[in-house]
Formats: sequence, structure tokens, C-alpha cells
Amino acid sequence: MLDAFYEPDGDLFRATELTRGPWDPGAQHAGPPAALLGFAIERLPEADEFQVGRVTFEILRSVPIGPVRVEAQVARPGKRVQMFEAALSDAEGEVLMRARGWRLRKARLDLPGEALLASQPPAPPEEGRASDFFPTEQEHGYHSAMEVRFVAGGFLEPGPATAWLRMRQPLVAGEEPTPLQRLLVAADVGNGISAALDFRRFLFINVDLTVHLERMPKGEWIGVDAATLPRPNGIGTAESTLFDVDNGRVGRALQTLLISER
Repeated sequence: MLDAFYEPDGDLFRATELTRGPWDPGAQHAGPPAALLGFAIERLPEADEFQVGRVTFEILRSVPIGPVRVEAQVARPGKRVQMFEAALSDAEGEVLMRARGWRLRKARLDLPGEALLASQPPAPPEEGRASDFFPTEQEHGYHSAMEVRFVAGGFLEPGPATAWLRMRQPLVAGEEPTPLQRLLVAADVGNGISAALDFRRFLFINVDLTVHLERMPKGEWIGVDAATLPRPNGIGTAESTLFDVDNGRVGRALQTLLISER
């Protein structure tokens, strides 16, 4: 039994088979490396005083299942708003993913009730339908590391879908997953759970992932309400609203898709 998505190895993180994605048996799903970049971002100074408000991940190359390094820095300091940058590279130093975003100083505000968007979460996970991922022909991978329960739609049902996802294993061995890591490891599934095209005929791979966070989620389950929007020119998007169980909406995710026939 594999214990985590990544095993620490000096200043590297050795990816396990749990990171494997659906498109290439030798490559990682984008969710785990995005969460590992989040792991590095959370270790920047003053992390307890700031919250990530927006982060965009640029997927420059396929991320192989092997050792990777993550680094983060504050690119634009500020007392209330800071821009951060992070990079994930292979053991030889080639950058495979980049992240850039904003973190904002947290505050306690007494806001009028009418200013707050009422947002009810989907039906809870216990009312959902447990589902395996679409066939990957691999024993281990992201598909075995994540528990999925659909409350609308499904992997093999074309069209919008709503699902709850929960990590079966920690992101990094020996480390309890944080709310940000739980959200980022799940936020990349929008195009997978809401496929508008038959995956046996078409590829619909995202080249980026942008996540807006209004607050941090609570609990182990992350809800994703997603729709995939392909176009005949080979370009599309996937849009997701992100939830937690107790308090509803936590933010949104957007993916840019490259669509082609297999």
C-alpha cells in the first residue's frame, strides 16, 4: 500500500504511483503537483496572516512520475497584498509547472447579511454515489488515491456533473494535508468529471488551472460542480464551483482545454 502522493527525499519530493493521471501512465495528474506547489506556497513567511486569494498554474510540460523540486517566493511584498511565484521542476532543474498568484492579509469584518451571497452546498457526500474513475488500465494512480462520490452526473455520463472528492492518503508522507492542499488536489478534476466528449475518442487536456479562493474549506471533502465547454476549433474550457460540506461555496476553478481526436 502506498502511503502518500509524495515521499520527501532531501530537498526533493519523490512522486509515487498515486500521482499518475489518466492520459499517460508515466505522467502525473495535474492535481498532486498543483497541491505540492501549494505546499511550498504555504511555507512562505507570514503564511498564517495571509490567505491565497487567487493562484494560476501553468502546465509547461508533462510532469513525469519521479523526483521533483518545488520552490516559492514572494515576488511583490506588501502589507496587505502580496504576489507570490512558485515553480515545480524535475531533478535536473527543468521547470515543469509554474504558479503565480495573490495572497491577501486576513481580517475580521462585521459584514451586513445582505452583502453575503447565500450559497448552499450540494447534497452531502453520504447521499452521493460512490464511483470509480473512468478506466485507466493501471492499478495505482490518482484514480485510486481519491475517493469520489457523485451527486449528479458521472464519469461516463456526458454533461455537467457534481462530485465530492476526498484524499485517501496524505499529499506528503508524514504531513497532515492542509485545507489548501485538499482543495488544490481536487480542483483540477473539472474537465474529468464533466466530460462533454467521449474520452475513448477525444482528448481534452487542460494546459492551466486557475483557482479563486474566497475562504479556506473545512473538512476532508471538497465538492466540485463542473461543466466542460468544448468548441469545434479544438479549444474549450471547464468551469467549476468549489464547495465544502458545512458552509457551501469556497471559490471557483477554471481550466483552458486543448481538445483533439485520439
